[in-house]
Amino acid sequence: MARRKTIEFAESAVVDLEDIRDWYADQQAPAVGKRLVGEVVAQTERLAEFPESGRIVPEFGLANLREIIYPPFRIVYRVDVVRIWIIRVWRSERLLKVPGSDD
Repeated sequence: MARRKTIEFAESAVVDLEDIRDWYADQQAPAVGKRLVGEVVAQTERLAEFPESGRIVPEFGLANLREIIYPPFRIVYRVDVVRIWIIRVWRSERLLKVPGSDD
């Protein structure tokens, strides 16, 4: 049986979640922002037992770089030996930029 992994949020993902919360607060809907941030975090909980349940990020094609699509967000994470790193939380229509590309 596979060992349960620890879930950690990288600073970049924490900043993304704070930005989401702040944006909704600026729109006079702080409760919506708080709810969405909570829902995003809840979506990551399954990764402790099912780390490969998200799809491989198409822009990179790396087996250990995956994402959960939770409209309107993309929750991008990296699978390591003992931990899951939540890397970014972005709007789902946003494409990741591949390093070294000129796009």
